[in-house]
Order: sequence, then structure tokens, then C-alpha cells
Amino acid sequence: MKYTKEFVNSSDGTVVGYRKLGNGPGLVLLHGGANSSQHFMELGNYLSKNFTVYIPDRRGRGLSGDFGDHYGMEREIEDLGAVLKKTGAKNIFGLSSGALIALEAALNLPITKAAIYEPPLDIDNNVMSIMSFMERFDREIAEGKIAAGTATMTKDFGSHFGLPKIITGLPHFLLELTFKIFFKTERVKDDEVSFKVLIPTFHYDYELVKEESGQVEKFRNLKAEILLIGGTESPSFLKKSMKKLKNTIPNVEQVEIKGLSHTGPLVTGNPKLVAEKLMDFFSS
Repeated sequence: MKYTKEFVNSSDGTVVGYRKLGNGPGLVLLHGGANSSQHFMELGNYLSKNFTVYIPDRRGRGLSGDFGDHYGMEREIEDLGAVLKKTGAKNIFGLSSGALIALEAALNLPITKAAIYEPPLDIDNNVMSIMSFMERFDREIAEGKIAAGTATMTKDFGSHFGLPKIITGLPHFLLELTFKIFFKTERVKDDEVSFKVLIPTFHYDYELVKEESGQVEKFRNLKAEILLIGGTESPSFLKKSMKKLKNTIPNVEQVEIKGLSHTGPLVTGNPKLVAEKLMDFFSS
């Protein structure tokens, strides 16, 4: 898939790089945790038939600079604001933690429409309760045990996202060994980021989840048009967040795509189905 690379400086001087493809009105895609721009390329390719698609590497990943000091939602909004100012785009799509950013951006930036795919917005501890593994994960990552941290995430977090028990039920040491082998053999192409490099960045997505926890009421003030998108096979804790947002946001519509899960917009899901919903929303 052909694309060009562009760069812009955020408010604190951090370089934000993004992939650009297609022609038409501008649309920015914000990836989620343990992802980078490469994971939205298939979705972006479908959308590029109708839009100029901009896919940033959120800071700390790929084409962009480091997380820097005082990382949090404010930095993410500044980064997105810089991209919007340079590109003139008024529409955004976000997945998971990227959807949290998109919601917050719709409150604070000149955005006309925002499509939100299953943000992990904590409602009465529905998200934080299943992320208790993060203490162990952060410890293992800090000790340089990337494979161990990946195994911890897979066993504890993966079970909530429908990973088969043949994987989540494996002893931790076997999963760790499996990931050690995978990381040694993993190959990436130009501009791509390896899974081994992306895994530690999940800590920062978790920081966003904590920061936004219990903050749903502020979204009553949204002026932008909002589309909530989810999959029928997604976990109940995310459906709870979506239901609360549907009952809170004033100018909102919701669609649920049959057969999809939280990874619906990614190559492992069905990005074509998601792109169809996005094209309808952003073209209307």
C-alpha cells in the first residue's frame, strides 16, 4: 500500500510522524494500545478511496518521538491538535485507547465528527478491575523481561478478549518461552514497529485509562457528531462503557457489527466492514 510520510512538531517539540494516503476530505485514524500506524494500513487503504487518510504513530512509537516528561492525555491532545492544524482534517476515528483520545479531542479541538470504537472508559470499575495484572506487567517490563510481561498480559487480559483457553491456560513459563522464541524470529519491514518494541508502550495506554476513569459525565458537553462502533463478540466490560456513552453523549448514534470483536478495525478483524460504517458516517 503506497503512502507518504509527513511530520509535525507538537507543542512540547516532540516530532509526530504520520502516514498519508488517498484523496478527499481529511480523516485521522488513532491506533490503540500495543499498536502503531502499520496496524491501520488495511483500514486506511479502504478509506483512502473517499478520504485523505492520516495515520499517526502516537508518541513513543514508530515515526514519532519519545513519550517525554509528564505524559498523559494533554500530550496526546496536543499531538493530535498539531496533526489537525497541519492537515486541516476535521474528522477522526479512534480504536480503544485511541478512542479515548478521540473523545477527549472532540471536547477540546475543532472536530466535526468522531467515530469511536470501543473505548476502555472505566464505569464503576468495569475496566480497572480486569487490569489488575498491570502491576506485575510493569514490574516485568522494568526488569527487561519483555516476554514475561507479554505472557502476563496474554494470560490475564487475553482471556477477556476471547483468546482460546489453549493459549490463556498455558503455564506462564511456557507462554514466556513462546514469546522469547517469537521475538527472536520476528521480522519487520520499513517504518514498521516490532511487537517486542510495542509491548512496553502498553503502560502508557494504561495511564490514559486511569486518567479518564470515571470521567464520563463531561461528554454530555460534546458538540461534535459521534458514532459509537462495536462488535457483537466484544467483551461485556466494553459494552458497558459503550452503553453509558450512548446514554450520555447528546449527538450520537451507535452501530454494532455482527461477528466482530475489539480487533475489528485491524487486519486480524474485518477492517472492510468497519470502513463501510465509517464511510457512511463521514460522508453523510
